[in-house]
Amino acid sequence: MTATPEVSASVDPNVLTTVLDGKWAGVRRAIRAEMADTRFRDAHDLDVEQHRAQVLEQLHELARTGRPRLGFSPEYGGGGDIGGSLTSFEMLAFGDLSLMVKAGVQWGLFGGAVQLLGTAEHHERYLRPIMDLELPGCFAMTETGHGSDVQHLRTTATYDPDTQEFVINTPDEAARKDYIGNAARDGRMAVVFAQLVTGEDSRGVHAFLVPIRDEHGEPCAGVHISDCGRKAGLNGVDNGRLVFDEVRVPRTALLNQYGEVAPDGTYSSPIESDNRRFFTMLGTLIRGRVSVAGSAGSATKRALAIAVRYGETRRQFWHPDGHEVAILDYLAHQRCLLPALATTYALHFAQEELVDALDELQSGGSYDEHRQRELESRAAGIKAVATWHATSTIQAAREACGGAGYLAENLLPGLKADTDVFTTFEGDNTVLLQLVAKGLLTSYRDHFEDLGTMATARFVAEQFVGAVIERTAARKVIERLIDAAPGRDDEDDLFDRGWQLKLFEDREEHLLDGVARRLRRAASDGADPFRVFNDAQDHVLHAARAHIDRVVLEGFVAGIDRCGDPAARALLERVCDLHVMANVEADRAWFLEHGRLSANRAKAVVAAVNDLCQELRPHARTLVDAFAIPGQFLATPMLPDEP
Repeated sequence: MTATPEVSASVDPNVLTTVLDGKWAGVRRAIRAEMADTRFRDAHDLDVEQHRAQVLEQLHELARTGRPRLGFSPEYGGGGDIGGSLTSFEMLAFGDLSLMVKAGVQWGLFGGAVQLLGTAEHHERYLRPIMDLELPGCFAMTETGHGSDVQHLRTTATYDPDTQEFVINTPDEAARKDYIGNAARDGRMAVVFAQLVTGEDSRGVHAFLVPIRDEHGEPCAGVHISDCGRKAGLNGVDNGRLVFDEVRVPRTALLNQYGEVAPDGTYSSPIESDNRRFFTMLGTLIRGRVSVAGSAGSATKRALAIAVRYGETRRQFWHPDGHEVAILDYLAHQRCLLPALATTYALHFAQEELVDALDELQSGGSYDEHRQRELESRAAGIKAVATWHATSTIQAAREACGGAGYLAENLLPGLKADTDVFTTFEGDNTVLLQLVAKGLLTSYRDHFEDLGTMATARFVAEQFVGAVIERTAARKVIERLIDAAPGRDDEDDLFDRGWQLKLFEDREEHLLDGVARRLRRAASDGADPFRVFNDAQDHVLHAARAHIDRVVLEGFVAGIDRCGDPAARALLERVCDLHVMANVEADRAWFLEHGRLSANRAKAVVAAVNDLCQELRPHARTLVDAFAIPGQFLATPMLPDEP
């Protein structure tokens, strides 16, 4: 057995906080200080209108701090710090998630679309009022009949050369813009995604700036606005529906970074292919997806911090020596919370790597299509995994707090309700994992991404396909660990990091190769291409999940490598072990079926999870305190003396 580092009896949570804060530590510290100085009122006892009013007031307070300027161009008064901007949204999610979502709509989606899809004229006219919240806006993409399938939205924008205007129209109820944040009450303008039609040609989905309310707050002519009403959560966000009845906007309303219409109606674009143009345009908007993943992480940390603290104070049943036992001392309770806590750490470091990659790519000034596609795939996968993890972990935290956890005043029900939709917006998670798998199936990735379902199946049948393993973090460290790992047939140590990395990589490669062979075999037999791909979706999704699991583990390894404090590093090593063992335990059937683990080794994995939970039990409070969540966001009646 390979020796594992001993965990010190005491680790300073502040040292862990420094490691977790990473590259944008200054942004995190500043936001914590601002949060500490801001009066916080929980929204659990507010009705919908009161909650909306409170969130709008807080949004204006946020605008006055200048923090929302971080991600915008310095030329227009922004901070030019994309990573800092994404980090600020993540930190904002420690509080009322309605505020985070409404801020994300205003500055991430609406403002981001203007910045990334518009050109200098739009930037000069709109960015400052957007940053200052003088122009509240919406991001009108989703339709009643089309959510994830953005390419086939039905709203039209038909160019009229006689007036040099676009006519925005909702042809039927299925084309109604639905679930649009800021639309029901506060938004004055929307970025509307519609099929651009000029002459006899439809040039695919483009984005247009469309006023929806006048200076008096009344709907503009031809714009019909309705309220989505009360939702399961996030009721501080005024989601609404938009219908356009022959609404005319000037030719300059087209956000024309990737497509232009001349006064006579002639269409031009720097990207000839309609498909490639569409994917390029959407690819620039991945900041929202990255923000959702980070915000899900913050909500998960908050739930775990509350549940761990409660688990240390709540006592139930008597020990034979005469004292009542803290519920966190029971192995079943540890298994409920501590593997989830370990995976939360893993996802934190993976998110940090993702934000860093996005900041580097979008701040670089040059377009690298391969890196862009790889980043889109990683963002999609991490968003899916992080939001599913939030849903399951917050539920586990609620159960771990018993009846007290079900009371609204103790915050967990609100966190559960508010994060539930995270698995849906910014891309349905199942659809996102299919996109991840499509991007992985071939080394011809940049061509493959443009294909629809049937073309995908044909492509796999006709081309050489192989798994593509690309390191995402700490490449040299990971390769060194893998090279030193024992072979599959050796009596390897479950806690050898190289062996763990190799195990995750091997699972990914095997699943991807298996998907390729399955699709190729079925297609070569003349089967219907749609049915071929549809019948393989279970395999496709498993392959995508295995890829993201490997990426997340590499992110954790990179985070540990940056930790210079021996005691903190030893603790993080054991947390990483628990994350890995819990992941393997959850997929034991696959590892057994495919000979990657013997029956005895599989049993050893279960025992390892138990041992690691008990070993990390004394450090549970340290691990959640290291998140450095401002105290007001952890104050609940069930923890009267906390924090």
